[in-house]
Amino acid sequence: MPSVISTDVLIVGAGVAGLWLNARLRRQGFSTVLVESASLGGGQSVKSQGIIHGGAKYALHGALTGASEAIADMPRRWREALAGDGELDLSGVRLLSEAHYLWSPGSLAGNLTSFFASKAVRGRVDQVKGEQLPPALQDKRFKGKVYRLAELVIDVPSLIQRLADLAGDGLLAGQKIEPLLEGGVLVGLKVDDREIRAQRIVLSAGAGTAALLETLGLSQPAMQRRPLHMIIAKGPSLKPLYAHCLGGGTKPRITVTTHPAADGQWVWYLGGDIAESEGVAREPAEQIATAQKELGQLLPWIDLSTVQWATLRVDRAEPLQSGLTRPDNAFVAEQGRLLVGWPTKLALAPDFADRVIASLTRDGIQPGHPAALPELPRPPMGVPAWEQLLP
Repeated sequence: MPSVISTDVLIVGAGVAGLWLNARLRRQGFSTVLVESASLGGGQSVKSQGIIHGGAKYALHGALTGASEAIADMPRRWREALAGDGELDLSGVRLLSEAHYLWSPGSLAGNLTSFFASKAVRGRVDQVKGEQLPPALQDKRFKGKVYRLAELVIDVPSLIQRLADLAGDGLLAGQKIEPLLEGGVLVGLKVDDREIRAQRIVLSAGAGTAALLETLGLSQPAMQRRPLHMIIAKGPSLKPLYAHCLGGGTKPRITVTTHPAADGQWVWYLGGDIAESEGVAREPAEQIATAQKELGQLLPWIDLSTVQWATLRVDRAEPLQSGLTRPDNAFVAEQGRLLVGWPTKLALAPDFADRVIASLTRDGIQPGHPAALPELPRPPMGVPAWEQLLP
């Protein structure tokens, strides 16, 4: 006979959204089991740039948008958690940068001038000069302007490790996931040889959610994949830089974050407009050449001759939107005991958890008293792409 587990909330998908929700629920006294078929954070989470956005980059045309308003409070909530006195205790998670920066390589375009003067960013943006500049921009040949945003950049692997620690004994490595039905009603899931019954089941598996819905015989909510073609650079000449380089449009021309590699070197992880539509269409060699040309123009004092290069294709999994646009908020849909959702962005993991917990509260779901969990096989930790592609 397969073993039977009873829990309050069963979560499938151990990216940051599932791990954050799991930790919030456990802190409130709920019993949880969190199932992962691959590695902890190994999907979109470990491929993110680690920026805890406050919405400034969504207001580059000089006005607030739904996205900039929805995400505005996230840096504060993350800061409190990282200090150990927020909704979770994330003390010990490595902070890569206390701020993210906006950097204009030359004269500001008119629409960007209105952006910096607008209510959208007043109080969130300060110009920096001289020794306040990011190390990579501290060169006498740099002629642009730099603005400091009150947005953090975190080391995602250390975040995943901390959230995994907060999960206690409730993490389960499971490959085969099937519905557990009683009278045609979903009451839990069969995970490999285990039946897991729960008051609520949450799917937070990112790109894997579409296949899970199909397994459960459901077609809604529909999912979209928004592709990116990121660039990875590693070399001894690279210095820390956490910045959006502004172009003339409403998206950053290029977004650079810097990450520690296991061999002690710095890795630049490049996104922004270069990684979107035209970048997605490029072959890897062409995408690397495009990035080399961009960096050569923007940062000519950086020696790229010893830098190693790779590209990484990432599918941002999100609820379906018209025109493949980016959703403004985290998303949760409900169908009986099943809740299906996507955080839509790393910074919105707390918002995703809020929405699930609000649903439990509304439905009167209280922590039960399930039996202690047996010892469960634990999923491995996700590995950053640069350790795999540029070892």
